[in-house]
This record gives sequence, C-alpha cells and structure tokens, in this order.
Amino acid sequence: MAILVTGATGNVGRNVVRRLVEAGTEVRALTRSPHPAGLPQGVRVIAGDLIQPASLADALKDVDQMYLFPVAETAQRVVALARKAGVRRIVVLSSGAVTAGFDSDFYLPVERAVEESGLEWTHVRPGEFAMNKLALWGPSIRAEGVVRDPDPEAAWCPVHEQDVADVAALALLEDGHCGRAYTLNGPDMLSHRRQVELIAEAIGRPIRFEVVSRDEARDNYRKQGGFAAENADFLLGFEDYSGGETDLQALEEVDPTAAGPSPTAEEVTGVPARTFAQWAHDHAREFLPD
Repeated sequence: MAILVTGATGNVGRNVVRRLVEAGTEVRALTRSPHPAGLPQGVRVIAGDLIQPASLADALKDVDQMYLFPVAETAQRVVALARKAGVRRIVVLSSGAVTAGFDSDFYLPVERAVEESGLEWTHVRPGEFAMNKLALWGPSIRAEGVVRDPDPEAAWCPVHEQDVADVAALALLEDGHCGRAYTLNGPDMLSHRRQVELIAEAIGRPIRFEVVSRDEARDNYRKQGGFAAENADFLLGFEDYSGGETDLQALEEVDPTAAGPSPTAEEVTGVPARTFAQWAHDHAREFLPD
C-alpha cells in the first residue's frame, strides 16, 4: 500500500515526499503541475487538483495513508473519496492559527472534515513559516540589498519547513500520533531586524533595514506581486484571518512572549528544532541575485 502526498511540490509537501522515500515507503505525489515536479526518483507523480476531487480517483487507488494539503472548499468530498478508496489515516497540514483560535474558515474546516470521517488523524499546525520571509523580502534583497518593513521589533518564532515535514512524515510512518494536534514553531523568538541580520550573515552581504509605514509596506508588496501581494493586508495587520478589519493599535500592544515558550518539532521528533539561522543558511542562494 502507498502513501499519497497532496500538494507534493509545495514547500512542506516535497520535504514530506523526500522523508517518506528515505524511509523506503511507496509514495505517490499529487500535484497540479507534474512536469517537471523535481521529486525524488521512483516517486509516482500524478496530476490532480484538490479543487476538483474527481481528479483524485487514480491517485487514491491502493493508498493506505494520505498527507492532506488544506483546501477547505472541497475537504469533505476529498475525505469522503479517500475513505471510500480505503485510506485509513490522514495527516493534515493545518495552522497554529487554529490552536490560537484565530482561524475558523481555512484550516479548521479541513480538520473537522477529517475528524468526522472516523479515520485516524493527526493535525500538524505550523506557526509562521520562515519561507514567508523569502517571498516577502527576497525580491528587494536580491535587487537592492534592502528590506522595507514597518515594524523592526515585531517578533515571532519562524519555523523551518523541514521541521514541519519531519513531524508530518513521522505521523504517517509511526503509530502513536493519531488523535493529536501538533503546534510547531521555531526555537527562537526573533525580531524582524534580527531575522534580516541572520539572512545577511548567511549570504555574506550587508542588508539595509529601512523602516516604512504600514501603508508604504502594503504598496510595496502589492507592486511585488505573488505571495506578497496576495497576503499583504493580512500580514501587515490590516485584515484578520477572515478578511475583517483589525484594531491596529491593539495588535501593536500584543506581547508575543506572554504565552511562554512555543512548542517546536523537538517535542515530536526528539531532535532540536532548526533555527532561523539554519533556515537562512539553507536558502542563502535564493536571496542572491541570479
């Protein structure tokens, strides 16, 4: 029996695939763009789209377990198809926003669909992805050696995507994780300014930190396009998870250290969580000009 990884060419998904291959399991990788997928040799890559559940029929044949990328609109239908096909365990890529009570529209419906199916389940809930900084700051670092941000002292614990993948892979490969929801963060609380310093150390080049207003930062991200443009309002505090207005003053008064130490992958894997400095080193080339 095989393990199906949906969203297999994403930042977490491709690392889940690699871990499963290393463990000697039969892996199927579902992606909307199978050529070229850039996945390990021996992985069966199948074209499919979670937005169109009927496209999963071939991918689900003889599958015992599934890593599920979150798509709330079709989660119930996808899970129903998986159960009918004989899948017994689903590991969901969710979000720490569910743990914090911020999300009810995007990740929580996927979690509930899996729980209500009667199948074995594990939810993996990463907080802020370190990869977001590559999407947000990468273009200006490559082009100008600068980061323009409205809040240099804003801090959180960015998580390495490989830590998220390691936990997901363990939940697929091992018993003992069913019925658990793992919230994952990086091991260190770091300000934006410190994160930029660590990226500069990793690439061996200075990066100037330019403080701008939230409005200026939003304009910059919208001009940048892609992930930055799509998420500018939320990431800069103009919108909440559901697209509603936020109280910016209350947001600025939040103390991220008040809740105490954040859980990391080490609590699941037994291995120290990867630091932001390690992440910056792993992605240094992507911050450099072509």
